Amino acid sequence: MNDGWIILDKPDRLFSKTASGRVAHIFGTRKHGHIGTLDPMATGVLPIALGNATKMIPFIEDVRDKTKEYLFSVQFGFETDTLDITGRETVRNNIIPTPDMVRSVLHEFVGRIFQIPPMFSAVHIDGRRAYEIARTGHTADIPPRTVDIYSLELLEIDNKHWNFVMSCSPGTYVRSVARDIAARCGTLATVDMIRRTQSTGFTIKNALTLDFLEKVFNNGDDVRQYLAPVDFGLGDIPVLNLDGRQCVVYRNGGFIETGAVMGLYRVYSDDKFVGIGTVSGGLLRPKRTI
Repeated sequence: MNDGWIILDKPDRLFSKTASGRVAHIFGTRKHGHIGTLDPMATGVLPIALGNATKMIPFIEDVRDKTKEYLFSVQFGFETDTLDITGRETVRNNIIPTPDMVRSVLHEFVGRIFQIPPMFSAVHIDGRRAYEIARTGHTADIPPRTVDIYSLELLEIDNKHWNFVMSCSPGTYVRSVARDIAARCGTLATVDMIRRTQSTGFTIKNALTLDFLEKVFNNGDDVRQYLAPVDFGLGDIPVLNLDGRQCVVYRNGGFIETGAVMGLYRVYSDDKFVGIGTVSGGLLRPKRTI
């Protein structure tokens, strides 16, 4: 079975789940998952777990740097129902702020802030996704949520496109940031580009495109050479090594006596990754086995 990780540079106009499924098809596995959903219009870093690597998703999310980084572009003077360029224009005022005006308000969005997610989002409202309600033509009150924005900068203005870079916590909506910057400047905004360059410690420089992977696969070349191992990204978790007998006990759910300090460990035997375990009271207990 092809178990491991692909750090995908997700293309635009593709749902994250669809992108994950196409990668899984290339590697011949039905079991797959991803970390950090991207909007269909957004591109960039999407970590995809295949096969047994899906068991590692909770640990990746726990131990890795959760910071997200986005490049995004905004057009001022109008707004759509989705707050991005794929939506239906709902209001226009043609007010374009000055660069100094925009830069002067950016500091207000840095730090721990309250943010209202877009109506077209995956936020749950009374058991339904917000976008499901929006698609019926109705609206609902979405309560504000706390997010952390570590940095926010206007990079350049290219004709009508205002380009920003932002570093933030998970759950931060770029579209809401653009909407709120515009509101603070007395106007409207629509996002026309979102590109995630960092997610859960993975960066765009290590990402592969879907076109590239499909080309390798269609040419009959061994696509597995691009598959990162199951324990990829778990380097912050300390290691415990087991001998052959201990490994058999561990794989069968048994406890192993150890002098290791209490905590979470990557477990190996003969240099082979066998899972994640926890130590407490002098015993190693299996948490996830491979």
